[in-house]
Amino acid sequence: MSVTVPQTALGDTRAALRRNFWRGVGRVLRRKPSRLAGVAIVVMFLLMAAFGPMLYPAHLPRDDNALYAPPSLAHPFGTDFEGTDVLALVVTGARYVILTGLATAVITVALGTVLGLLAGFHRGRWDTVLMRITDLQLTIPGLPLLLVLSTVWKFNGPLEMGLVLGLLGWGGIARAVRSQTLSLRERGFIEAARGLGLSTAHIIGRELLPSMAPYIAMNMLIAVTGAIYAQVGLFFLGVLPFDSNNWGVMLNLAVFGGGALTSAAALPYLLAPLLAILLLTLGIVLIVDAMDEIFNPRLREE
Repeated sequence: MSVTVPQTALGDTRAALRRNFWRGVGRVLRRKPSRLAGVAIVVMFLLMAAFGPMLYPAHLPRDDNALYAPPSLAHPFGTDFEGTDVLALVVTGARYVILTGLATAVITVALGTVLGLLAGFHRGRWDTVLMRITDLQLTIPGLPLLLVLSTVWKFNGPLEMGLVLGLLGWGGIARAVRSQTLSLRERGFIEAARGLGLSTAHIIGRELLPSMAPYIAMNMLIAVTGAIYAQVGLFFLGVLPFDSNNWGVMLNLAVFGGGALTSAAALPYLLAPLLAILLLTLGIVLIVDAMDEIFNPRLREE
């Protein structure tokens, strides 16, 4: 005799689960004020990337009489070699950096997750072929390849940069997701789903993927930090053209153009983007710490 569960009851149950989940998230964040600070930092940078360039004109004003001006109320981080406010450069340069980081993380996690799930779930020939492709990707030297690509491709926008970095960085996540999938596929709820005759797409999409969502989300945040370091490093080395304002360009011009390592006048111009990178990374690390406790029952305090 089958029992039909009313749709309203299912909806109420799901709503209750969502409320309990968000209450748990709030408790974990409030347990350590540093985690709330991490959320605030990341939200601040997201707002900076979304709305920061709107606060300034397309061409930032220059003051020839205030070259490398020291920090002041008018210029909290001083000015650069053209007399442009350094804080304005940091704010307007955040969009390129964060868009590249997000694009890289989405591509990296999407490719790595899909290939890892397919390889771990199907095993056999699928696993062999996909993991050999992954091994090949892991052997590609990223920096030399980017140096070669930069001679023929100008990387005119953050999405292009994110695409290249994402295609070069998915191998590690694919390996990790495959290992998680191999472990989960032997669990009782997967065996029950197979016994009910559910399709492979349903089992992967409705059973495996939700169980791995916390792990994937944490890897996505970590991928953002890796992409930020990679792009800033490439601009700092002068590998990519300085067509866009971003933190890597600022570091390059401060060190190689302004002599910030030997001259105190250009030091604020160097420290401002470094501080932005440090704060953004710190915010992401604090959020990852909170997510680890939220989704890891061994760490969660009852």
